[in-house]
Amino acid sequence: MAIELPAATCDAIVADAREGAPEEICGVFGGTFDDERSRVRSHYPTRNAAEHPLNRYRIDPEEQLAVFERLEGRGEEIVGFYHSHPRGPPEPSETDVEAAAWPDRSYVIVSLEPALEVRSWRWREGEGAFEREDVVLD
Repeated sequence: MAIELPAATCDAIVADAREGAPEEICGVFGGTFDDERSRVRSHYPTRNAAEHPLNRYRIDPEEQLAVFERLEGRGEEIVGFYHSHPRGPPEPSETDVEAAAWPDRSYVIVSLEPALEVRSWRWREGEGAFEREDVVLD
């Protein structure tokens, strides 16, 4: 499994994560996907509407709906989501697992500390767990 992520998009979300720290940032990816490969063609930064944005993220529902409508208008699918962990590893937290709701979509996490790292995970609803996938920069 893999997610194809344009290098410019990766750079943009890392820059947003740095700028947004110490709070988590979040957004939506558009493009195409199947069970084994996601192909990001666009990304949409969104406001973090979580009650505790220092260690949680929640995409504002109205903004999320607007992004979904833009994707549909462009003929793109919802490929997945991204958020940052300003002070933690690039692995899904218990909160991330509890909030996952889009089967077979990619969830990219940008970690700033202890080291800068970008990883992606695929939500497998039937298993109730995330499965790590490769990040392929193109």
